[in-house]
Amino acid sequence: MLPLAGFSAGAGAGFTLLGAILWCTAGSLVGAWVLYGLGALLGRERTRKILNALPLVNPNDVVRTEAFFDKYGLWTVFFGRMIPIFRSLISLPAGVTRMHLAKFTALTTAGSLIWNTILISAGYALGANWHVVEEYVGVASKVVLVLIVAALIVWIALRIRKNRKLAGTDHLTDIDAEPRETDPE
Repeated sequence: MLPLAGFSAGAGAGFTLLGAILWCTAGSLVGAWVLYGLGALLGRERTRKILNALPLVNPNDVVRTEAFFDKYGLWTVFFGRMIPIFRSLISLPAGVTRMHLAKFTALTTAGSLIWNTILISAGYALGANWHVVEEYVGVASKVVLVLIVAALIVWIALRIRKNRKLAGTDHLTDIDAEPRETDPE
């Protein structure tokens, strides 16, 4: 949609390039506030309960993820606005951790403004060929999605392997439990 907005601004659709950038950034911010609010509504304890109820989720991973976000959340929100798929989702942990709303708003606005300016300006510059930008962004989105799916598959496989290994060491087999008698001869 962003490159199309740039093309439309260049084609005289009744708004300027600056107007398209500002309105799209405002829309990004409103959407981010909604997801932030959802994360804040859920809170840490409810989110932990939900995540810990999921199969294969280790409570220690949830705690480590929260610690990471507490430490790097500001940068994560800023740069996350420029990564397809994460653009919206990053608002949820920001709300869960109750990131200071003014900082969240400033970082979301700055990150979204950069991303929106690049894509809208590209659409504006390419004119009727604005769809070329969509093709490149589509490829980038697909690459990010494939990386996420691959990481998820590896994570699940490792988690299953670890759980099986732990289950195997929690109990002894009958053979291991009985001492062996040696023949004195």
